[in-house]
Amino acid sequence: MKKQHLLLLAFISLMAFSSCTGNKKTADTDVEQTTLSIDDLLATAEQETDKVVEVEGVCTHICSHGGKKLFLMGSDDSKTIRVESSDALGAFKSECANAMVLVKGKLKEERIDEAYLMKLENELAEGTAKEHGEDGEGCETEQKAQGQDSVSNEAERIKNFRARIAERNETEGKNYLSFYYIEADEYSIL
Repeated sequence: MKKQHLLLLAFISLMAFSSCTGNKKTADTDVEQTTLSIDDLLATAEQETDKVVEVEGVCTHICSHGGKKLFLMGSDDSKTIRVESSDALGAFKSECANAMVLVKGKLKEERIDEAYLMKLENELAEGTAKEHGEDGEGCETEQKAQGQDSVSNEAERIKNFRARIAERNETEGKNYLSFYYIEADEYSIL
């Protein structure tokens, strides 16, 4: 009887301690997670890079090659972000397509600069460039997200990037293009 009483007391103490500490904010949880729209995330992406973000948007596409990339659209199709799944998370479910999806993960920046373009040109010349999309022409959804929906081949893609880099360098003093994507930790279909 005494043993049961001690176990009950220990359980009640543990529950009370858990509920008290559950409401405290720690250094890791000082900021409550706010769900962002795709538009808002893209507008503040430079400041949010390498931070955990939570966004929701309409899934417009899941890459058929492995299903580990999907694209979420904001208020229109010019506001799109790529989401990449980890090995632990696995392929995105096909039910995500054309549905509202909530994603939580780390926002990352991909920079396209002259070194990147020269490497791509060398890989194309050597035949070692990674192919994706239909017929190796690239994923149309990703090209649209990068503002290259009117580009029809890799040479035009590189030329387009170079022109845009030159324009950005002239106007902003940055000799690269920034494209943002999310490394997903979790997702759910809304």
